[in-house]
Amino acid sequence: MELIKHGHACVVLCEEERRLVIDPGVFTDPAAFDGASAVLLTHEHADHFAPDRLRTALEADPGLEVWTNSSVAGLLDGLGGRVHVVGHGDAVTVAGFDVHVHGELHAEIHPDIPRIRNIGFLVEGQVFHPGDALTVPEEPVATLLLPLHAPWARTGDLIDYVRAVHADQAYAVHDGLLNDAGLGVVSGLLGERGPGTPTPLARLTPGDSVEL
Repeated sequence: MELIKHGHACVVLCEEERRLVIDPGVFTDPAAFDGASAVLLTHEHADHFAPDRLRTALEADPGLEVWTNSSVAGLLDGLGGRVHVVGHGDAVTVAGFDVHVHGELHAEIHPDIPRIRNIGFLVEGQVFHPGDALTVPEEPVATLLLPLHAPWARTGDLIDYVRAVHADQAYAVHDGLLNDAGLGVVSGLLGERGPGTPTPLARLTPGDSVEL
């Protein structure tokens, strides 16, 4: 399986001719939809979900379908059976990929800000995208897509999260708001300059890919 990093929180997973697009938001080049077989959306925030761009992609390809939580599905009215609602514990087949759903809520930003629905996707038992949450799946994870920076994220909590998931490897996502200095600081604390984790962390720049 090939992992391609797109802007901020978006990745594309490719296997043969199948392309699974996860969380293409406003910081993602719409080209991420090119050749898409299906789209997975973890939650409704704009950096993960851009309704107008998604509708454009769906209009361009009548065979394209979406899997997401009930809150996002409610924002995609008029698309009928092309939008599939999934939740924690579900196991579905999406464009030939086995997908397990984990998690229910977005991480807390502040007690005064209501938490919204958020689900994470484990694809082919290999790659886990948690969206905006620190969900620990109740099954092994080979590759963790780690949210590197967010209003809800404290680096110490990310270190504990990487330890808890105990994946074989991790790749940074959710890093579109960091400049080079910030990337160096946060990546360093999650790497050799930090207290240590069992999981090596790497970062792909948008457009880069790696074979898993």
